[in-house]
Amino acid sequence: MGKDKLRRFAEIATFPNVFQLDEGKTNKGSWNSNFFKNPNPLVLELACGKGEYAVALARLFPGRNFIGIDYKGNRIWRGAKTALEEGIGNVAFLRIQIEQILAYFGAHEVAEIWITFPDPQPQVSREKKRLTSPRFLDMYREILQPNGVVHLKTDDDALFLYTIDKVNEKGLTVHLQTDNLYQSEYADEVLSINTYYEKKYLKKDKNINYIKFGFPDGER
Repeated sequence: MGKDKLRRFAEIATFPNVFQLDEGKTNKGSWNSNFFKNPNPLVLELACGKGEYAVALARLFPGRNFIGIDYKGNRIWRGAKTALEEGIGNVAFLRIQIEQILAYFGAHEVAEIWITFPDPQPQVSREKKRLTSPRFLDMYREILQPNGVVHLKTDDDALFLYTIDKVNEKGLTVHLQTDNLYQSEYADEVLSINTYYEKKYLKKDKNINYIKFGFPDGER
């Protein structure tokens, strides 16, 4: 591991807005009361990388609480440090494997989930790793509140089509869907937040796919 990564790992261990591994388990079901100290809606960004989306959303919506989740601490460092430097108190970061999410969030604790440019895991053998695979959709159902929603932004057309298939198979409710976000009517200030990777894709004139879906009450 390089010296810069080691420095970042050491630094995030001192950040009050970063929870690593078992540290976050004590907040299950009580993130708002234990950490944020308010009853505002809780929003997750999964596979958040540098936390650009979570931080940008926290700036736009001070009346909501945000948690960026990723396993790579050297990436989380950037978002957490920016939040501390700017005094953004409604965003935190959790360093865990997303497969373990049910150990960190209680039933119906979460209002929204964002998945922004995840690894598409294109190999058939890695389907279970896709963040919109049936096993992950079942996890989201457990932690989302009634009328909670999931957002997916991806440049990967195959992952987008796969997600549509799985959403339809489970009878979920599609609220918005487009295979070319920036040529659609939906590109508002929230959906136009650009991550590092999205900027790279846009420079290559890559279309950006977006879908927003939720779980009918009868599915709970």
